[in-house]
Amino acid sequence: MIVGHLNALPLAGLPPVLREILDRPDCSLAALAARDDGRWQPQGCRWFCHIGPAQTQPQDQRHTEYHYLYADIQVMLAGEERICAGMQSVAQPGDEERKPDLWIAAGAVHTMSITLKPGDFAVFLPEEPHQALCAVGMPMTVRKAVFKVPRALLEV
Repeated sequence: MIVGHLNALPLAGLPPVLREILDRPDCSLAALAARDDGRWQPQGCRWFCHIGPAQTQPQDQRHTEYHYLYADIQVMLAGEERICAGMQSVAQPGDEERKPDLWIAAGAVHTMSITLKPGDFAVFLPEEPHQALCAVGMPMTVRKAVFKVPRALLEV
């Protein structure tokens, strides 16, 4: 997991390909917040982004997920959430693939958590487990941008 704030990218220690994405003017906090909800993929880019609202829930009601084919960059646009995470793969035979490349891990135990507020981001590399949308206090509707970066771009 890599964490940072969009206004302090040099401090995050991002791999160059991820830094190039978040350095784009159309990926600033203001630009993302102004963008319509839905899928966005700039022309010629292999990565894409989903922007929209989501509902936080108590941690015990949230699933842990991981991906094989994509890294996630989760950027908070409005509201706040806690994301719990681990540093080791939790993949097990029989895990449920709820959507393409969205694997659900049963019984994962997390060693860390972070609270994201507007402008904050967290990066989860392929196979890193994460339990997003955990409520901080009372559940709320948040607005996020979730970038999906193909694993192949990270291995160049």
